[in-house]
Amino acid sequence: MSSIGNAKLMKIIEKLGLIVLLVLLAACDPFQTKIGSEVSLYESIQKQEVPFPDTLKIMTWNIKFGGGRIDFFFDCHGDRVIMEKSEVIENMNTIAEKIREVNPDILMVQEADVNAKRSAFVDQVQYLVNNTDFNYAAYASQWKANYIPSNGIGKMDSGNAILSKWKFTGAKRIPLPLIKSQNFLVRYFYLKRNILEINLENQGKSIQLLTTHLSAYAKDNTKKRQLEILKTYLDSLNQSGQQFILGGDFNSLPPFSKQTCNFDDSACNDGEFEADNYSAEIKWMIPFYKNYQSAIPLDEFKRDNSKHFSHTTDKNKFWNRKIDFLFSNKSFCLESGKTLQQWMQVSDHAPIIVKSNTKQ
Repeated sequence: MSSIGNAKLMKIIEKLGLIVLLVLLAACDPFQTKIGSEVSLYESIQKQEVPFPDTLKIMTWNIKFGGGRIDFFFDCHGDRVIMEKSEVIENMNTIAEKIREVNPDILMVQEADVNAKRSAFVDQVQYLVNNTDFNYAAYASQWKANYIPSNGIGKMDSGNAILSKWKFTGAKRIPLPLIKSQNFLVRYFYLKRNILEINLENQGKSIQLLTTHLSAYAKDNTKKRQLEILKTYLDSLNQSGQQFILGGDFNSLPPFSKQTCNFDDSACNDGEFEADNYSAEIKWMIPFYKNYQSAIPLDEFKRDNSKHFSHTTDKNKFWNRKIDFLFSNKSFCLESGKTLQQWMQVSDHAPIIVKSNTKQ
C-alpha cells in the first residue's frame, strides 16, 4: 500500500477510534467526570469552642490549588503541570499562616484540590481545617476525573469550599451551565462550575453562605448565563427574607473598570486559555451592584480601580484587574471591605475581607 494509502487508513482509524470513544463516553462514565449534587463535609480533629459574635468577618480567596506563583502551562508564562508534595505543603503552609493572621470567621475558597495529581494528592481543604482555627468545612467538586488525558494532568478533584468556626446545616451543590461552544469530548473532561451553599444558624437566625467560581475561558455567552442563574438564585433567597453572603471568583470585571482588554500580563495567544478581553462583558455585573451590597462599594472602586485589583497571571507584575467579589442582601459594616494586595507571592489572586453585622 502506498504512503498516501497508509495516511488515509490512519485517518480512518483515528476517526473510528474517536467515534468509539464518544460512544463509550455517552453510554457510561469511564473516567468518572460526572458530578452530582454531593458535598463533602470536614471537621477539625481538635475543635475549639468559639462564641458566635455580633459581627462576622468574611474572607474569600482563590488559592490557586496551593500552586503559589509557580508558572503553570495554562497561564502561558511557563509549562509546569505537576508539583512536588514539598512544594504544595510549603505553599499551603503559607496560605494557612495568612489565614490565621486575618482570623476570619468564615472563609470561602476557590480552586482547592482535594485529590489531584497536580498537587501531589494533598487534601487542601483538610489541610486548612487542620492548620487554622476553623472547625468545619464543606467542599463541592467542579473538576473531577479519574484521569484527564491532556497535558499530563491525570487524576483530578478540585473545587470550592466554605470553612466555618461553627457547625452548619443544609450544605448543597448547585450546578451551573457548561460551556456550550466546546465539543462533547472537551466538555466531558472540562470543569463543571457550581454554587456551593451552606446554612449557618444561631439563636433562631440563619445566614446562607455561598461561594462560586465562574468560567474563565468561555467564548460564548456561558458566563453570562452563569451570572444570570446566580443572580436569580440570590433574588429567590432575598424574596424569601433569607439573609445571604456570597463570595467568589466571578472572572468578570466591575462596572467603571478603566481597562477591559489588552492586559500586560497576557501571554496566551492560541485562543485556548485567553481571558484577556472583557470589553463586551462590562455591564454583566451591574445587577449585583444595583440590588445588593458589595464589600467594595462601586463608588469606591470607581475612584481608584487599582486599590481593589485582585488578580494577575504574572508574578513579576502587580494586580491588574478585579474579578473577586463579596455581596450580601444586608449591609456590610461601613468601610470594613478590604482587598489584601500585600500577598502577591502566595496566589494569583488577592483575598477580600469584610465584616457583616449578625444582628441585622
